[in-house]
Amino acid sequence: MRGGTRDEASPGAALLLVPMPFTYEDVGATRDGRCPPGFHPLHVRTRIGEGHEVFRTASRALMTWELHRAIGVTVTTDAAEAAPGVDVTVGLGPLVKAPCRIVWTLDEPRRAGWAYGTLPGHPESGEEAFVVDRTGDGTVWLTVTAFSRPAKWYAKAGGAATRGLQHAYARRCGTVLRRMCADDEAV
Repeated sequence: MRGGTRDEASPGAALLLVPMPFTYEDVGATRDGRCPPGFHPLHVRTRIGEGHEVFRTASRALMTWELHRAIGVTVTTDAAEAAPGVDVTVGLGPLVKAPCRIVWTLDEPRRAGWAYGTLPGHPESGEEAFVVDRTGDGTVWLTVTAFSRPAKWYAKAGGAATRGLQHAYARRCGTVLRRMCADDEAV
């Protein structure tokens, strides 16, 4: 059953899937760069390279989950690309499963990206956005922004270390994407 719960109000009724709710209220706030009160902000920007081909490669890797898989996390979804409403579960090792739903996407000539929000079962509550942009001088950047707060006991117990891991993950996204684009340029 993808992205929902069963509603079995009446016997013999057709199966109705009710989407799981987000675990926070300010859905879409990363699009405007807002961090709601009570959440910890994250902002990491990494230079990826230069030029149209780097932008194209970086955008494709981001939108098709290729970047996240290259980082070493598992990505479970039925969708080939990020799109609003798509459910995705990110796995960190065998124990941590983080269910999310795509909140918004960008597909513009100089910007591409998406954000996902947390669903019940995620160790954190909040939203994370990944945006590739090509500035006026042709430089390509990956910007990871997020706001979060612990939702599970182990995320709460981790405190500042948990936030440190989130920053390390965002930096790794940039490092891996830069390497992916450099490898593509070398071909």
